Amino acid sequence: MAGLSTKAIKNRIKSMNSTRQITKAMELVAASKLRGAQARAVAIKEYFTTFYQAMQDIAASSSNFESKFLSPTPGVKPLYIVIAGDRGLAGGYNSNVFRMTIGMPPEAKVIPIGKRSVEFFKKRRYEIVTDDYTEAAILNTADCYSIAALAAEGFLKGEYDSLFVIYTNFINLLSQSTERLQLLPFNLEEKEGPRSEKVLYEPDAETVFERIVPEYLGGLIFGALSKSIASEQAARRQAMNSATKNADEIIAELDLQYNRARQGAITQEITEIVAGSNAQS
Repeated sequence: MAGLSTKAIKNRIKSMNSTRQITKAMELVAASKLRGAQARAVAIKEYFTTFYQAMQDIAASSSNFESKFLSPTPGVKPLYIVIAGDRGLAGGYNSNVFRMTIGMPPEAKVIPIGKRSVEFFKKRRYEIVTDDYTEAAILNTADCYSIAALAAEGFLKGEYDSLFVIYTNFINLLSQSTERLQLLPFNLEEKEGPRSEKVLYEPDAETVFERIVPEYLGGLIFGALSKSIASEQAARRQAMNSATKNADEIIAELDLQYNRARQGAITQEITEIVAGSNAQS
């Protein structure tokens, strides 16, 4: 930065202060959105834990229980739901999600969620089932149920042999991990002891089970979405906090450079005045 005039340095300081205001504002917005996303993820957990237990109980109600959701159709394509962000400036959040897709088979079909996910897969060879979900932040439970119904219907028709969701799990403010979760075929827990057949289901246990599974899938997708949004906001908050600190350091360095340049200019003026005075005497 040597050789810059005091005016140029002052302009740099002004520009950096404007940048700092933006990064600080984005940090505060991300922190606010993070609290809402965390609350949604916690609120839905107990509800769908109960759903899961209900499906376990239904499956355990009959010794010869069978469902298409328990066994894949061999030789068909897997379906992936990939949740990424709507924008950048969130550190490695989006790139970590896309790194997880490296192991996807080339014949896989995809439902991308989030603007960056839609953009990513439109540039790749994968078949996109639908690109209607370009804004992850505005999706609600109804949207997640629609995605689940679409995936469940395709699985029952034999269009997909498995269903996975790739998302970012929120651990804490400083830690998030990208994960791949298998949703279908549904895995039942092996329970020891005799099966209970006291509960009667109408018209039958299999029909009730297959009506519940899409609802449960919708809950899992909504949970993954909420955790992903919380992770994105946490990553953005951390990135903007680091950017604000960097801006503070640069502004401090520029202030030092400005003071030195200003002092140098004053010293130069004094030197020129003294030299002129000596020349006249």
